[in-house]
Amino acid sequence: MALRDTAIVGYAETKIVEKSDRDVWELGAEILETLLDKTGFEKGEIDGLILSSSMTGAGNCFWSQTTADQLALEIDFCQTVDIGGCSPLGAVARAAAAIDAGLCTTVMCLFADTQAAENNGRMRAFHNEWTVPLGYIGPPAAFGLLSRRYEHQFGLDYAALGKLAVAQRGHALLNELAVEKLRKPITVEDYLNSRMIADPIRLLMCSAISDGAAAVVVSSKPGRGRVRVRASALASSPWRLDPGALAGPTLAADKAYAQAGVGPSELHLAEVHDAVSPAELMHYRELRLCREGEVAKLVAEKATALGGRLPVNTSGGLTARGPPVGATGGAQLIELTLQLRGDAGPRQVQGARLALAHNSGGWIGEDPAVSAVHILEGSR
Repeated sequence: MALRDTAIVGYAETKIVEKSDRDVWELGAEILETLLDKTGFEKGEIDGLILSSSMTGAGNCFWSQTTADQLALEIDFCQTVDIGGCSPLGAVARAAAAIDAGLCTTVMCLFADTQAAENNGRMRAFHNEWTVPLGYIGPPAAFGLLSRRYEHQFGLDYAALGKLAVAQRGHALLNELAVEKLRKPITVEDYLNSRMIADPIRLLMCSAISDGAAAVVVSSKPGRGRVRVRASALASSPWRLDPGALAGPTLAADKAYAQAGVGPSELHLAEVHDAVSPAELMHYRELRLCREGEVAKLVAEKATALGGRLPVNTSGGLTARGPPVGATGGAQLIELTLQLRGDAGPRQVQGARLALAHNSGGWIGEDPAVSAVHILEGSR
């Protein structure tokens, strides 16, 4: 795939809210109008549409085609990507592949979900029969088991987790599009004393289902402000019961670093999947952002906060910004695009040129987890 000939040339996003009072297609129409205004593209130039998976549209097997109809787009290529939180990164990779194959020239990758308002999902997986009856429900339960196992093997510093949460709430305070309820500072004590959800996972360790939309335009056309896709990699890691084993994030990251010809020490910032905050600390090691045993030190030194040597989740992350489920990775992708174009305002990481985007899809005990990693490069 000729990734380096393809770039993100435009972006748009809505505010993330606890529960949307607007239809998901209405959000998509707003995004499309904003994209056309910001990029100067004519509507007729958009000849490809790729959607992230959506719990709102989960019952529609023609989701991409009907969305194109609703947006009055005449397109040559459309697809829905169904790898959960990885879907926005997967959409960009597929857009690059479709352009390289000559199937289209300019693709809108649209990430919109209103699960809190309209959940049409029906998971056809074994967990409904075998785990839900036992109370093993969703990511908090899954990551509760994983966190305890990780703590047994390597130790898990909950105070470091609290400091990480405090820093990322600080990032969300600077993000006007974050869920308003979450744009409030917290303390380490608030974090450590919040209500228990699934031992040891507490309320402030979790991300809350939210509604929102975002999109990027992917094209091979030249222009200013292009964010090049230097690398795109995906890996699955089913039944990841051993946190010490080689996991999907590591497999995907190693492929992405090799493809881009860079190492983790060359990154200027990263957006890391943090549906449950202990997972973010595990991902630091798995993505080779630090060595085993250095995670707590990384947080203690505020290396991952704005102003640190490797700012992470400058938008606030999923736990402090809010995740629109199937569109989860969209806001992270937009954040890196903003940073690499120099458009991030008070959150701007000075001199940012190279960034890593990481997302996960699925969770332990339900579907095999999938990890996607992109390396993005700015060219202002």
